[in-house]
This record gives sequence, C-alpha cells and structure tokens, in this order.
Amino acid sequence: MEKSAETLSRNAAATQAVLDVMARLRDPQRGCPWDIEQTFATIAPYTIEEAYEVADAIDRNDLKALKEELGDLLFQVAFHARMAEEQGAFDFADVAQALADKMIERHPHVFGEKVERTAEEQTAAWETLKAEKRAASGASLLHDVPMALPALMRAEKLTKRAARINFDWPTPEPVLEKLEEELAELKEARASGDQEHIAEEMGDILFVMANLARKLKVDPEEALRRANAKFTRRFQYIETKLAEAGRTGPQPLDDMEALWLEAKRAEKR
Repeated sequence: MEKSAETLSRNAAATQAVLDVMARLRDPQRGCPWDIEQTFATIAPYTIEEAYEVADAIDRNDLKALKEELGDLLFQVAFHARMAEEQGAFDFADVAQALADKMIERHPHVFGEKVERTAEEQTAAWETLKAEKRAASGASLLHDVPMALPALMRAEKLTKRAARINFDWPTPEPVLEKLEEELAELKEARASGDQEHIAEEMGDILFVMANLARKLKVDPEEALRRANAKFTRRFQYIETKLAEAGRTGPQPLDDMEALWLEAKRAEKR
C-alpha cells in the first residue's frame, strides 16, 4: 500500500525527532550525565522492562498506555543504536534497513513469487530458513535462544528446538512420568538437607513443567502470568475482608484459607 507524501514526511520527522533527542542526551558537553554514563549492558535491563510494560498494556487492553509503552520501547532501540553509532559500529538506519531486508527475505510469498500459505505453514518456513542459516554457520541448534529470556520461556524454547531433531517425547504422558520422577528426587534432596541439591532438583522440575506446557500447547509464561493475576485477586480479597473486620497484621491461616475459598467461589459465580 503506497503511503502519501504527507505520511512519509510525518514518519520521517517523528523518527528524526527521537534520534535528535537521543543524540542531545548523549552529547558529552550538553547532554544528561546519567544518559552519557550508560552502556549496552546497563541499558539492557531497561529494554527488557519496557518490553514487559508493552505486554502489560496489551493484557489490559489499554491502547493509550500501549502507545506510550511502545514509544518507550522505541526509545530503547534509539538508545542502543546511538551508542553503537558513537563506536562506529552501526546506526539507527542500519538497524531499520536490516530489519526491512530480513522481513522481505522471510516473506518471499509476499514480496516475491506469490505462494498461498497458512500461518502455520509460514511459521514452519521461517524456522526452516533460520535452521538452514544455523547449519551453514555450524552453529548449535540452541545457540540463538536468548539467554536474557525469562527462564521459564527459555526452557520451553530449548525443548522446542531440541524437538526439531526428534529429541522429544511423542505425547505428554512420558513427560508426566518424568515429572513424578523429578518430584521423587526433590523429596530425596530435601531429606539430605543439601540446599544446592534441592535447588538443582527444583530447577529440573521447573524445566520439565515448561516442557509439559509445550506438549499440552500451553504458553508456560502466559499461564504463570494468569496464575499470578489470580493469586493477586484472591489475596487482595482476603486483605479487603480482613480490613473490613478491623483485623491487621498476621492472622490465623485457617481464617485466611476460608476467605481464599470464599474468593474462589465468588469468582466462579
């Protein structure tokens, strides 16, 4: 779809405004001391945080917040690109052009010969293309699963990658058996009193749970976010009821469990 000259001009001006602000913030003489001190490593946690705030705005269906959070995330891209430009590595335009080139390469059915594909077939085609590039470079099948991903999400992606060469159980049932095996090992670790062993076995259980979620076609990160939200709702119900009764501080567990069940019944109604 062709863009009007006015739209192109507006996009270019808005993008340049972001880059100009970023350049001024990093200016050694006139910039902000905090921004000048930052590095890729110190900014990376903020980049991750902004991505989660985008996801949070989407979960809340808050489009006003989404616009703001997307801007914050874009600023993170500009920040990293500016630091790279200062080192003579690349600039924002290089980032944008590389992205456009990659998307064109990954969508030959759109930008090249027209081929009818379902979304599932397109995903498979993407993965095949990426796998071919990894093979050509001699890289491990797992090498580009980002270390910075939340551990649960990364575990799911690692098992998904391994499944491409058939290192996978065919059904969820063997994974459930493996989970029982790991739970038994955790009990043994607890009995030993070895905290490092306990942590190792706990990690194994979480890894198996991520794999089980994949086999059940459940996004483990999303499932846990929902569980967190549910816990928050019910716990806040307990807090509200206790406050209404003038009760503060630690309370008998039986009383709080009764309120928890009350909150659960209320949700079902």
